[in-house]
Amino acid sequence: MTAPLDVLVVGAGPTGLALAAQLRAYGARFRIIDRSLDRVRESRALAIQPRTLEALAGFGVTDELVARGNPAMRLRLHLPRRVVALRLFDIGLTDTAYPFLLFLSQAETERVLSEYLAARDVTIERGTELVRLEATDSSVDCRLRHDDGSQEAVQARYVVGCDGAHSTVRNQSGIGFGGYAYPQTFLLADLEVDGLEPDSVHSYMSGAGMVFFFPLGAPAGWRMLAMRPPDALGAEVDLPSLQEIADRCTDERLTLRDPVWMTDFRLHNRGAARYRFGPCFLAGDAAHIHSPAGGQGMNTGIQDALNLGWKLALTCRGAAPEELLATYEAERAPVGHSVRRFTDRAFTIATSGNPVFRVGRTHIAPRLAPLALRAAKIRGRLFRTVSELGIHYRRSPASTAGSRPPRDGPRAGDRLPDLPRGLQARTAAPGWHLLLSGPPALWPDERLSPALEGRVGLVSVHRLGGQSPWPGVVQGLVRPDGYLGYVARGAGLDGLRAYLDRWLPVGRR
Repeated sequence: MTAPLDVLVVGAGPTGLALAAQLRAYGARFRIIDRSLDRVRESRALAIQPRTLEALAGFGVTDELVARGNPAMRLRLHLPRRVVALRLFDIGLTDTAYPFLLFLSQAETERVLSEYLAARDVTIERGTELVRLEATDSSVDCRLRHDDGSQEAVQARYVVGCDGAHSTVRNQSGIGFGGYAYPQTFLLADLEVDGLEPDSVHSYMSGAGMVFFFPLGAPAGWRMLAMRPPDALGAEVDLPSLQEIADRCTDERLTLRDPVWMTDFRLHNRGAARYRFGPCFLAGDAAHIHSPAGGQGMNTGIQDALNLGWKLALTCRGAAPEELLATYEAERAPVGHSVRRFTDRAFTIATSGNPVFRVGRTHIAPRLAPLALRAAKIRGRLFRTVSELGIHYRRSPASTAGSRPPRDGPRAGDRLPDLPRGLQARTAAPGWHLLLSGPPALWPDERLSPALEGRVGLVSVHRLGGQSPWPGVVQGLVRPDGYLGYVARGAGLDGLRAYLDRWLPVGRR
């Protein structure tokens, strides 16, 4: 058996790749394995939310993702006798550099992240499967099976299951995965469509069913999503059947052609009973699965990974206490529950065969939805929810407001906004970032030294002057994942020092 790892990452989808990128940035000793011989080639998840683009920007991959994707700006609702065009994400997103929904196939997202890791000498061990794990008091004993049939014993301090809905890590850890399956069957296809206006999301809802078309670009121009008609259950998924659904559900002459991928599937809404069992953690689909409504799944998984990665890395190097790892479930489980609830409601409204829902969907919603979405307050709140910019950890043990928290600006537990523009870029480097607003003369090195003593290389200091998200004299400590751990008003540093002593104690390395 080789020397123990800090972390074994099981699964090399978007969640596992993001976790590996952060572990690499913080110098952890890890391996990432996946039983598949190759990354996905189908589009699968295709929407990247603004918060995910922000979170990945620190690795330098966001510009490449944007360059390869389609930042669609409009939703076109095809209603009886008219089409209503609405802008996507035009309100409530002034504090981000990415105020749009990016459409990019999961295959391309994985390609960009894989290339990032390869450039940093990280090998994704494909054709390698976790077949057994057993937790001890200080580590996890794992048995891996390689594609040639050979087996290997590996010891790791922690194991993270990023291995999807049928997670081996979850199953062998004995963690329940409760929930239910939806009765409907859905069809997916990546193909070309003649007759659609480009660079828009197209939604068709009628008494005959529903069809959505999302702009993709690659591996095909469009992603089609439709509910299989009850009279076609079990039928083969082919181009004629997809064309028939498009003809039935739309009043327009759409020609479907050149499919590169077609499939049918059932949807589930399930969540792990816990996100951690001893040294074993779950992230992404291993922890939560739900309908694709709102494009939340892959994004939630990536953000799970980026919440957990730095905590594991700093704990393994002795720079943070074991207590920090308990904040992962405290922070991310409520997010997973919220996403499951939100997507379930949206999905039920869109697909239920209940006569009340059907009438509302085909007669009432077409009249009221455009009016509601034109209301700036409603649209702004909806956009911040879907974009995931509104996620916060205010109730986390690792979020502390000082004795005099500022009345305006972001609070402890909030995401650091990108206002003034470029603030997120200044705090993108690995580590914690101390933001100091007010006259720079208030913050000489000799005043800061006692609080920061012994934390060289772990905490970077930024004197913002008046270019700050807070008015007046404020201290804000940004965690490695871009959320504020501590915020206080005034120049007193006792509260800051107490926070650092708890979560980044002197003498730990």
